[in-house]
Amino acid sequence: MTGTPLLAVEDLTVEFDTFDGVYKALDGVSFTLGRGESLGIVGETGCGKSVTAKSILGLVPSPPGRTRAGRILFDGDDLLEDGGARVRDIRGIDIAMIFQDPMTYLNPVFTVGQQLVDVIRAQQRLMPASERMSRAGARALALEMLERVHLPNPERQFSAYPHQLSGGMRQRVLIAQALSGRPRILVADEPTTALDVTIQAQILSLIRELIASFQLSVILISHDLGVVATVCDRIVVMYAGQIVEDASVTEIFDNPQHPYTQGLLAAVPHPGRPVSSLSGISGTLPNLLDPPSGCRFRTRCERATDACGTRPALEQLGTGHRVACWHRGAGP
Repeated sequence: MTGTPLLAVEDLTVEFDTFDGVYKALDGVSFTLGRGESLGIVGETGCGKSVTAKSILGLVPSPPGRTRAGRILFDGDDLLEDGGARVRDIRGIDIAMIFQDPMTYLNPVFTVGQQLVDVIRAQQRLMPASERMSRAGARALALEMLERVHLPNPERQFSAYPHQLSGGMRQRVLIAQALSGRPRILVADEPTTALDVTIQAQILSLIRELIASFQLSVILISHDLGVVATVCDRIVVMYAGQIVEDASVTEIFDNPQHPYTQGLLAAVPHPGRPVSSLSGISGTLPNLLDPPSGCRFRTRCERATDACGTRPALEQLGTGHRVACWHRGAGP
């Protein structure tokens, strides 16, 4: 990536107060997103992917959550300044989000059209009253967006309620809703998790098409490396609230350096590889109420030594490739 990044997350640390203590969800997370770049964030459930996404849009509930340290710079402006007032201004306009369960984020008592029109008009809240779109104009834009996401029979679906649509159709509505404000960044939080494989492929193809059409920068969050590889230019691998590797898709698949990244790849089925060759990662994620010192993966890593008791820095290996490991390389 060249030039100033559109988005820069610097040393982001997020905690949650629980009855059992302070849950350290993110610890020193740093990455950038270039203009027109598509970035994938992968890792096991509980590694901090969704908390990262929600932090960018100021959607972490407070309390119990809080940002203890760090900055989130959008076009040079710190979104965490002034208690997050800046992010409230740009949420849904400059940065929009697609969530993984459409039924949770579509109101069951309003039609798809009503909800789209309301969102479009809300996105114009910062414009002078004289320049805001009428309901008729918002309706026309809503229908246009439903066509852009290839929703079948958009005129008819406009009057439908969410429960009358299939899962894939509801996800297309959420995508249309997110893009109706012409955002510069689209954050997609596991947008295909609740869909079957065929519909998943259609949604990923649609996202690729929209990236080019709308000239979007995209953050795609997933636990599936295959999903990320079909859409993204670069991958950030997270483990237990920290980034362990950051590289291009090609580097991650052809030259993974961190043992955790290598373990994830070894567990991915491949048409040319027998099932017997698949291997899992032993153990489970550490308890982030009391995470281990040093490298958080050391309790599951076959290469761990005494040196791993000290946290490794996220070091630059080459152009655009960062790894946090004392024993990086091809493995034993």
